[in-house]
Formats: sequence, C-alpha cells, structure tokens
Amino acid sequence: MRQFLSQSVQALRPSGIRRYFDIAATMEDVVTLGIGEPSFVTPEPIMRAGIASLERGATGYTNNSGLIELRQSIARYIQRLYGVEYNPADEVLVSVGVSEAFWLALKAILDPGDEVLVVQPAFVANCAAVSMAGGVPVTVDARVEDDFQITGAALEAAVTARTKAILISYPNNPTGAIMSRERLLEVAAVAEAHDLVVISDEIYERLIYGVQHTCFASLPNMRERTILLSGMSKSFAMTGWRIGYATAPAEIMEAIRKLHQYLIMSAPTMGQYAAIEALEHGEDAVESMRQQYDRRRRLIVDGFNQLGLTCFEPRGAFYAFPSIASTGMDDETFCERVLYEARVAVVPGSAFGASGAGFIRASYTNSEENIQIALERLTRFMHQHG
Repeated sequence: MRQFLSQSVQALRPSGIRRYFDIAATMEDVVTLGIGEPSFVTPEPIMRAGIASLERGATGYTNNSGLIELRQSIARYIQRLYGVEYNPADEVLVSVGVSEAFWLALKAILDPGDEVLVVQPAFVANCAAVSMAGGVPVTVDARVEDDFQITGAALEAAVTARTKAILISYPNNPTGAIMSRERLLEVAAVAEAHDLVVISDEIYERLIYGVQHTCFASLPNMRERTILLSGMSKSFAMTGWRIGYATAPAEIMEAIRKLHQYLIMSAPTMGQYAAIEALEHGEDAVESMRQQYDRRRRLIVDGFNQLGLTCFEPRGAFYAFPSIASTGMDDETFCERVLYEARVAVVPGSAFGASGAGFIRASYTNSEENIQIALERLTRFMHQHG
C-alpha cells in the first residue's frame, strides 16, 4: 500500500510537553508543575449560567459568529479595559478556544510560502499552526537579558520580502514575561514600516502582577493591522468550556468567519452563555484567583532562586522559567531525572523553542502546599547532585 499520510503532517514535531506527562501518568505520587491549566473550578455564578442555558433548552447552534449578546459583552469588555472599540456585528467572532481563533487568523491571511515571525520562547503549537496554515514560521528569539521581551531590532533583522505577519504572545507562555508599552511600540514600528499584520495572543491578559498590560490593538495606528486573540480559559478558569474570541477589522474578520463557518459552525452554546456571565459579572472572581496565583508566584520564584536555579521575575500568566545552568545538565536531562528521581514533573524550556534551552517551565497553578512539596523534593535532588 502507498503512504497515505501527508508529508506536511509527518513533518510536524510532536508536542514537547506531552512526553513528560505521559510518563508521569504512569507513576504514583508525582507533583505536577507542568500543565498550564487553572487549578480552580469555574466560579459558581458562571457555571450556573451555563447550566441554566441547558435547562431552558438552549442546546442548538448559535449564530456562526457567536451569540450577539456575547459579542456585545466582548466588545464592551475590551473597550472598558483598553479603550479599543469593535463592532460586535462584524468585528468580533466567538471561537472554540483561542486555539481555533489562532489557526483561523493564520489561514485567513496566509498564502503558501508567506512567512510569519514567531517570537520564541512560545507555546508549542505556534510554529506548527503557521505550518498547518500553509505559512513558513520564522523564529525570532527573545532573550533573558531583555526579560524575554522581544525587541524591534530582532524583528527587523528577520523581515524578508515574504514576511506577512508577526505573532506575539504576551503575557507569555512559557516565560511569564510581559511586554512594556515601549517594547510594544518597537514591534508596532516594524509592523508599520513593512506593512505587516500583527497577531497578538493575549489569553493571559488578566493574570498580571504589579504591572499594567498594554493591549497591542490600543497602540497608535495598530487597530487596523491587528488580529487580537483572547478568551475565557485562563483568567476565568473555563478551560473545558472552550470559548475564545478574535477581534479584527471587518475585512479580515469576514475571511475568519468564512473559515469558521465551514470548520466549526459555532462555538459551544452553553459555554457562550457562561461567558456572558463571566464578562459581565466575573471581575471579583478574576481578582480573587489572580491574588492566589500571585502568592504562589512569589513562593515558587523565591524557592527556585534559593536553590540556585536563577529565575527572572515573571510578571504575567502562571509560569516560572528558571535557568538550570548551575546543574550542569541540559534541560531535557534535568526534567527526566527530576521526574524519575524526585517525582516532580516540569517541562524543558527547549520544548518552546531554541531560546528556551537551558531553562525549565514550572506552572504555579498547583496548590501552595503542593508547590512547597515540589520545592522540598527539588532541594533534596539538588543536594544529591551537588
């Protein structure tokens, strides 16, 4: 029989995250600091709104773009937080998580061979999604010396005649880095100079510690060249509800909607009703969870630094990204040995791009008690290895 699998799919690398958790799933008494998922249950009023929609029989499809009430809530939410206005009718689309919105955005703008500047370290799916959409990912490294903020100079050096877009993800997974307004203005200058689209994944926008988040679309002249992505999963502890959204100028959104119609039809209906409740009345819940993450953040960062695993201060999301250079091990060896010997699951930084090599990603979504247990186990591991 001939080979039925496409060459493009065969060329995709498997997720660098899953291997360690597949191993951990076969082991007992493992403390997991790896999964990027809130440890909180969806807040009760939000959950009840979803349940109520089922009880009144709202179990059919919605409008392809999502409930107009939800799109209105999204538009109000963005305007309230960042002062950017979007028309709910033709500039907002509700997606099945940010992952779908991300792929739709890429597919809508890319012709085969178009290049996308992908800032790394970045979520493992970013480069793969560019490839699946027919584009060519061109990685651009953010460095720890710059607090993992990408610079305009680094982007400028990577631009070619085939460059179509810049993909940025801040607050960042895996580093926890944020972008200052000044750095974002450097990105904006490159985008404007070369007439590029900017896809800005801001899913962790509400999980910020001691700084201010700047929405990329709020920068001067950037709204018309920005596809803004966010959703409910992280800030509202709604991962399983699968509700994300994209906002963009109407011309771009028309193409995104066309793809969405053929691919999905509409996002989960009960999740959309829950999302309305979250956006309209969920602020207290977001702040409560953010404060708890902040306590865990300080605990884990201080713990890593005391172990000699130098960790710059993450100011967003819920990840720490310490260097393991002091151990003399590469990041994959470190993660494997820590898993088998100390029963602690973390992810090698190289899974998120070449610039992540020599670091590990540790999520602080776990409880403070379990984070403390993990740090105690890591302390014993470090002592055993000098």
